[in-house]
Amino acid sequence: MEQTKKNIAAVTARINTAMADAGRDENSLQLLAVSKTRSVEHIQQAFSQGLNAFGENYLQEAVTKIQALEPLAVEWHFIGPMQSNKTKPVAENFSWVHAVDRLKIAKRLNDQRPAHLGPLNICLQINIDNELSKSGVAPNEAVNLALAVSELPNLRLRGLMAIPMSRQDIDSQRQPFRALRMLKDAINTQLDNFQKLDTLSMGMSGDIEAAILEGATILRVGTDIFGPRTDPVDNKEI
Repeated sequence: MEQTKKNIAAVTARINTAMADAGRDENSLQLLAVSKTRSVEHIQQAFSQGLNAFGENYLQEAVTKIQALEPLAVEWHFIGPMQSNKTKPVAENFSWVHAVDRLKIAKRLNDQRPAHLGPLNICLQINIDNELSKSGVAPNEAVNLALAVSELPNLRLRGLMAIPMSRQDIDSQRQPFRALRMLKDAINTQLDNFQKLDTLSMGMSGDIEAAILEGATILRVGTDIFGPRTDPVDNKEI
């Protein structure tokens, strides 16, 4: 508990410094605690320190946690890749989905979203570095996908997400984030005012400062909040 408290305080201080350096309002950024492979107790500890948004990659594990923590006012984000036969429980249990990269997935989420929950918030995952090993729509195909997803009534297209290649210095780290921001701006020129994107889900423990400088609105941070993982991480799609 005490270590989690210290970790969150350190991450918050780092974010506040970067936000001040960027001349940004502190309310323009959300810290998303990446809780995949972490226990219910870890999430409860982080929640007690003021965090209320948690990101999960693995569906079965996530649903178990959502059910266990139902009394808490947690905002759940699904941030992992998704097979089409698993969209229904995602549509039923989450407030946000960060990794939509195909219209087929978006349509299934739209059709399976319970009406009483309201529209599901969506970010398109962009393969910003065009890496063969990563999911995501190619940047030159993003506008068409965004226009199609924006027409689905049970989804609310909020923005873009990316996981760039690892880079060591802040100037290099800023480049893919800048490209993502420019892509968001380009998509917005094609959307009506009420549809315009307002979200950039980018930046993790190793590149917080670069992401903030380029306009991140959601930071996905796991290790610097919960500490190093001891469990093996399954990189397969759910």
